[in-house]
Amino acid sequence: MKARTHLAISSTLVGELVALQEGEAVARLQTTAAMAADEHGLVHGGFTFGLADYAAMLAVNDPHVVLGSADVKFLAPVRCGEVMEATARLENHEGRKHRVHCYVASGEKRVFEGSFICFVLDKPVLG
Repeated sequence: MKARTHLAISSTLVGELVALQEGEAVARLQTTAAMAADEHGLVHGGFTFGLADYAAMLAVNDPHVVLGSADVKFLAPVRCGEVMEATARLENHEGRKHRVHCYVASGEKRVFEGSFICFVLDKPVLG
């Protein structure tokens, strides 16, 4: 299956597609020192969220999908240099509204999980 959404996304900032099938996606992000939030090498949570959001959009995989809301939990810290992998699965959809569950792991450690409400529009949000 081929990605149909977020085709211009930066793989170094948000992640790269690893696997895609109907209603499910896996994306991976190599963290870098540029993502540090402090002198200890803590990765800013925005990068973790961005990866999860990207995976959720891919699970819906429509060119006009947008994020409406998210209910998330950060479970563990991520250090610069770690590789994060997000797995997103479409739980259900009703009309334009899609609910996607996503978790992010760094190795064996789960660092994030959440539920994303995504909407499929008739045209691009800025179109």
